Amino acid sequence: MTDAMGTSPVSHFRGRSEHALDIKGRLNIPTRFREVLRRQYDERLMVAPWNNCLRAYPLPQWEELETTLRAEGKTQPQMIKLLRFLVGGVVDCPLDKQGRVLLPPGLRAGCDIAKDVVVSGMITYFEIWDHSIWEQENRPAEEDFQAFEQIMIQSGLM
Repeated sequence: MTDAMGTSPVSHFRGRSEHALDIKGRLNIPTRFREVLRRQYDERLMVAPWNNCLRAYPLPQWEELETTLRAEGKTQPQMIKLLRFLVGGVVDCPLDKQGRVLLPPGLRAGCDIAKDVVVSGMITYFEIWDHSIWEQENRPAEEDFQAFEQIMIQSGLM
């Protein structure tokens, strides 16, 4: 699909959906996310642990992150620990012919991911959360919306 100028539009990971892992720990990647991968990247995802979820990056986005981390690591010694955690914990997870990725047991266990998950777009990557942890940590409260509004005002978005 192209725009009026004949160029392909930039696609991002947007939206949120609920899924269930199969018995082998495979996740069916949402169709709209697979389309982003096919249009702009390839079908390789780099999946890294992050706090209470997994972050799935298209390979070029991951390589860009590694380059930035390596450059920052030269000037900030505390970055070495972050590098060990992220780069040491990342797993190459290619999509299979059915559009699924196998999430290795070690990655799932580190984030308490069981069977039911939430997949949430984060523009250049997406997150994979255990459904119950997502519910506990990401359901906004009234005071969150007040803070959200302040952020948008300060950013000139309102």
